[in-house]
Amino acid sequence: MKTRGFQQTSWWFTLLLVVATACVPTTVAAPAAMQYAQLHHSEYGAAIEAARAVVQERLLEYPGLSIAVGIDDRIVWAEGFGWADIEQCVPVRPTSRFRVGSVAKPMTASLLGLLYEEGKIDLDAPVQTYVRTFPEKSHPISTRLLAGHLAGIRDYEGDEFFSAVRYDTVSEGLEIFAADPLRFEPSSEYLYSSYGWNLISAIIEGASGEEFLPQMQSRVFEPLGMLDTTSDQNALIVRERVRPYERGDDGLLYNAPHVDNSYKWAGGGFLSTAQDLVRFGMAHMKPGFLQMATLQEWQTSQRTNDGLETGYGMGWSVGTDASGRRSVGHGGGSVGGTTGLMLLPDDGLVIAVTSNMSGAPGFPTQEIVDLFLQ
Repeated sequence: MKTRGFQQTSWWFTLLLVVATACVPTTVAAPAAMQYAQLHHSEYGAAIEAARAVVQERLLEYPGLSIAVGIDDRIVWAEGFGWADIEQCVPVRPTSRFRVGSVAKPMTASLLGLLYEEGKIDLDAPVQTYVRTFPEKSHPISTRLLAGHLAGIRDYEGDEFFSAVRYDTVSEGLEIFAADPLRFEPSSEYLYSSYGWNLISAIIEGASGEEFLPQMQSRVFEPLGMLDTTSDQNALIVRERVRPYERGDDGLLYNAPHVDNSYKWAGGGFLSTAQDLVRFGMAHMKPGFLQMATLQEWQTSQRTNDGLETGYGMGWSVGTDASGRRSVGHGGGSVGGTTGLMLLPDDGLVIAVTSNMSGAPGFPTQEIVDLFLQ
């Protein structure tokens, strides 16, 4: 982002200091119910205090942060740091709702998994089986290839990431890229594409006969107790929606530009909390919500035609963390939001971190994980 064109004077920095001083405290603990949970998981008390110290050392890098950790099917820590709205001095709470960007992809993959288990979607059928209006390409593409970023569908170009256009339906959003040629022969290369997931949401609608967003709400969010997760719709009044920010080249924070995420619900258009993301993660570390076979397929790296692993399954990044533990998860970058979700299935731990800033610096996720697993 370019530095805004106004004169930087001493009085301006004095004003910033006054505002920053007025907005205290910078940490908001979890509500009583969560404090009660911490009290009864006292074995993690030392880890929580050490993790707080790690976050406090880095807090000035972000306007606000929300962190949650789950171990063995229970949330053992959830806390907000910094500001959900700097202008109004509103602190981040565990219930603050952030733009989670591409963490929408594993969410959408969960609904895709349900329909797959019900026999409503053939992962290897041409996409036109479910979306008849989508133009045929030089090579056939399938849902499996789209979900693994192997189909050759392009990603954002130009200023598309900052689109402020309102699209009323999933199908309307396809118009952005539907006429474009494939970037390569499917399966020959890996190319990350949020637009490919937009097409998956249209496939979901065609296979199920129902609209995408209501299905996400009724079949994924509500059953998993993700009651603070919803689509990022500008016109709606959303309780505890954070204000999005970006940092300029001058190092100052600014309100992020206005965007409309209706063109990419499935690939990056949801609001959520760190707690809800942990609930989602815990439901995808073992069979229950999805069958074991589905989880294994969704969380196993796909390969290109030459046998090279891509590090990406069906909506999930797969690999190991810095300590060599098996991990699955996803990152998310939005206009005014950065999110990380990591699952360590063999260790029973899930961690989610959300921030209300574009391109936020790397989170201290690994340090926090190591503290809880030491």
